[in-house]
Amino acid sequence: MPKLTLLNDKSVHEFTPGAIPYGGHGKPGSILDLAMHFGLPLDHVCGGNCSCTTCHVHVEAGMENLSEPEQDELDFVGMVEGGTDASRLGCQAIVRGDVSIRIP
Repeated sequence: MPKLTLLNDKSVHEFTPGAIPYGGHGKPGSILDLAMHFGLPLDHVCGGNCSCTTCHVHVEAGMENLSEPEQDELDFVGMVEGGTDASRLGCQAIVRGDVSIRIP
């Protein structure tokens, strides 16, 4: 089973892709969608519509287990204060395997 690890509090959350009762937070199976399901404190002012940067996360491990970013996401990530090559928008990054993130 894939795991989403939140390094801020060292919590580990296992999930079965496609079995989470998605709540419409970003793309189905995204970091934001999983965070909301597990009660993690990931802000999302725009409701997960890829129109802000409040769900920005740093991917510390498992970048290869995320969907490829689309141009809209790349445009917003480029505006994130403190953004790095490991920055993703939680609403857009679909988790396909083990991923470790940090919420800035």
